[in-house]
Amino acid sequence: MHRWNRRKQRGQALVEFAIVANLLIVLLLAIANFGVIWMNYIAVTDAAREGARRAVVNRSAGQAGMVSAGTTAARTAASALNQGNLGVAVSSQSGTWNQGDPIQVSVTYPYAVSILGWAVKSGTLTSLTVMRAE
Repeated sequence: MHRWNRRKQRGQALVEFAIVANLLIVLLLAIANFGVIWMNYIAVTDAAREGARRAVVNRSAGQAGMVSAGTTAARTAASALNQGNLGVAVSSQSGTWNQGDPIQVSVTYPYAVSILGWAVKSGTLTSLTVMRAE
């Protein structure tokens, strides 16, 4: 009778492990997915900062040159991201592109949290950097 009771407990431990292992795997996948999204957010932030810096130092190239330089720099800084989904906008807050005017660069990139094929959350990562034209 004592041996039968031990076998029953071994089966119980196996069932408990199967339940806990599934939860642990889902948790680990969620952590990994969050890490990828965080890496993308850092890339978006860096791209906005680099784009703004490149735009403001190219004031001698005029508005078109500033926009082109800022957009190219932002896309280059975020080369690890899917360029088709990356949105870059370079604009002047005051409407003019003169020395001292605030120039802003906005970078957007979509994200989706998906665990085992289930879409948990989705949205857009956004970073905005403003610098004064030099």
